[in-house]
Amino acid sequence: MKKETQIVSLGRDKKWTKGVINPPVFRASTMLFETMEEMRFATKNRANGEMFYGRRGGPTHFAFQAAIAELEGGVGTALYPSGSAAISGALLSFLKAGDHLLMVDNAYEPTRALCDNLLAGYGIETTYYDPLIGAGIKDLIQENTKVLFLESPGSITMEIQDVPTLSRIAHENDLIVMLDNTWASPINSRPFEMGVDISIQAATKYIVGHSDVMMGTATSNEKYWDQLREHSYLMGYCTSPDDVYLASRGLRTLGVRMAQHEKNALKVANWLATRPEVDHLRHPAFESCPGHEFFERDFSASNGLFSFVLKEGNLKSITALVENMAHFKMGFSWGGYESLILGVFGIDKLRTATTWDSSKPLIRLHIGLENVDDLIADLEAGFERFNAAL
Repeated sequence: MKKETQIVSLGRDKKWTKGVINPPVFRASTMLFETMEEMRFATKNRANGEMFYGRRGGPTHFAFQAAIAELEGGVGTALYPSGSAAISGALLSFLKAGDHLLMVDNAYEPTRALCDNLLAGYGIETTYYDPLIGAGIKDLIQENTKVLFLESPGSITMEIQDVPTLSRIAHENDLIVMLDNTWASPINSRPFEMGVDISIQAATKYIVGHSDVMMGTATSNEKYWDQLREHSYLMGYCTSPDDVYLASRGLRTLGVRMAQHEKNALKVANWLATRPEVDHLRHPAFESCPGHEFFERDFSASNGLFSFVLKEGNLKSITALVENMAHFKMGFSWGGYESLILGVFGIDKLRTATTWDSSKPLIRLHIGLENVDDLIADLEAGFERFNAAL
């Protein structure tokens, strides 16, 4: 089944949808039972889709979880109230005091803060590694190393990792491989075919697609699914059925939205490559992006999120560029239908295993679904302000 067909049809088992097109919003905390036998049966099978208690979920949740697990190629999917919660929930499901974590150096900033503060306080040691380390990861593995965490492409600077090589070496040393797979969404890479054990999504981004829901998912292979599911439940993670409904609805248009995001972003990126102000692009589909060869091998498409590095600039000129845009808005997150722009400072302070030249400013763009010619005109006007302020 092709992805476009799969997106439309998955998660629509009649036991969840009750025969309607979309799984209904099923709000519930307490489930009622007529007999002791019914309650015993639900308790025994609470991990297998039986109605047990609201925090375990209901038909709205079960349909969405089945859809995401099938799309990513895993066995089961746990739901969380944000992407950051999915990352913390997955890590804390498998790490304990005395364990060692290998974390990619260009990880999402809240992931790094989690490691340096909460995990460190729990007695969990973190070593950051170069995202392009490849087979060299074996030299960082310790006797107490438990998890190898990947993010590909990496946050802001967009390096693409050699996921199959990293996964192979991790498994040779009995490590659990986790991947923040948000950039690819569930449709532009096959994490489990590359050796990943747990694939994490900030569903807030492309799955929801409309900038109005916070949600995270963690999809596991068979080996680690029971522990991920039960430990996440013990930590109290759960999601609103109303939010899950919106995520499920967003999922149905994921394919066409991603294709348009990619088309628009490639046109903008190609235009940026001609600008005299631009040093190089940090777009995985371009050779100037570190690890581009792994993108060519492991991804089926790109999306709307990328960065570019300027030859020069300062706070005044960057401010002139990003302020007063007609169509690009300033804001955190990405993955919605709108275009966003960020001038990113202090990247060097978020790197310990690698270095970053902060003398060349970096701009991150999310290219939305607007007319791409309007977006280019908006950026052109921004460059005029930028040059005038240098």
